[in-house]
Amino acid sequence: MKLGIVGLPNVGKSTLFNAITNAGAQSANYPFCTIDPNIGVVSVPDERLDRLTEMYKPAKTTHAVIEFVDIAGLVKGASKGEGLGNKFLANIREVDAIAHVVRCFENDDVVHVEGSIDPLRDIETVNLELVFSDMEMLERRIDKTAKMLKGDKSLQAEYDFMKMVYETLEQGRPARSAECTPEQEEMLASVALLTKKPVIYVANLSEADFTGNLNENPHYKKVCELAASEKAEVLPICAQIEADMADMEDEEKKLFLAELGLESSGLDRLIKSSYRLLGLISFLTAGAPEVRAWTITRGTKAPQAAGKIHSDFERGFIRAEVISYDELMAAGSMAAAKENGLVRSEGKEYVMKDGDIVLFRFNV
Repeated sequence: MKLGIVGLPNVGKSTLFNAITNAGAQSANYPFCTIDPNIGVVSVPDERLDRLTEMYKPAKTTHAVIEFVDIAGLVKGASKGEGLGNKFLANIREVDAIAHVVRCFENDDVVHVEGSIDPLRDIETVNLELVFSDMEMLERRIDKTAKMLKGDKSLQAEYDFMKMVYETLEQGRPARSAECTPEQEEMLASVALLTKKPVIYVANLSEADFTGNLNENPHYKKVCELAASEKAEVLPICAQIEADMADMEDEEKKLFLAELGLESSGLDRLIKSSYRLLGLISFLTAGAPEVRAWTITRGTKAPQAAGKIHSDFERGFIRAEVISYDELMAAGSMAAAKENGLVRSEGKEYVMKDGDIVLFRFNV
């Protein structure tokens, strides 16, 4: 999974990226300090893998990973090439989802590109640049479909639908807010619109607001209201707290979070939100050579899940031997689980569940 971190200059975007990836992206108190997209790959924390590693003592443990892309700050006119706009828009097309960092804290020492704190204005600035870019792309598609329509009347439904999405964009609303049937979703996927990508608004708060009463921050409340109308998620975070934790060992992090009254880090919560937003789950494989997590889309059937490991597994799929993580932990070992009849044999129509531990049988 590839997650793009976007936002106006000086909203805490690169501070957050540095903290969650330790990739060392340049962070400075002026616009455009991140000129090329910085990329950091982060292991997805998963306590189930830790327990399975204790049980199997494998030669290797492999976590699922997320690739974070810190994309250059955006200004008004980006869709027309202002600032680093064209580069920004090209980079954002390649990500699966967008983490849009919005500044919800006051601090006279950190300049804001617009001179004041207004998260709704900032969101609108970024969103409108994405909308303008999408309108241009959709216009070309509509023109092409109109020409083809003269010889193929079956394209009328596609033409009408694309026009409806264009009207949604004209109103300044993202493409993801347009109501679509599954067939229309497929049509839209072929256009690769920026505003169709799922979004998490990452509300960057001061430490006092983040650890105190969130809902007393008027900026944060406005972001929540907007996200609800857009079918987007909101994740409150304090980039400074994440930065303070960046170099800590795991035990030290736990103590630090406990002192602040927090259960998990911003990274953990961002990953969970991303998985939920994209409809992703993990299945697990376990044995002496390797314990590993594999990321799939919710609803994936066993043969396609097997194909994530190797195409031969899908091509020659016979069956999947499956046990849930919780059942294996309760049994204490795979041998005990088999004795108690807890390991199931599943066929081609089996829909994978989060936490399934699987051994695929195949023949090619």
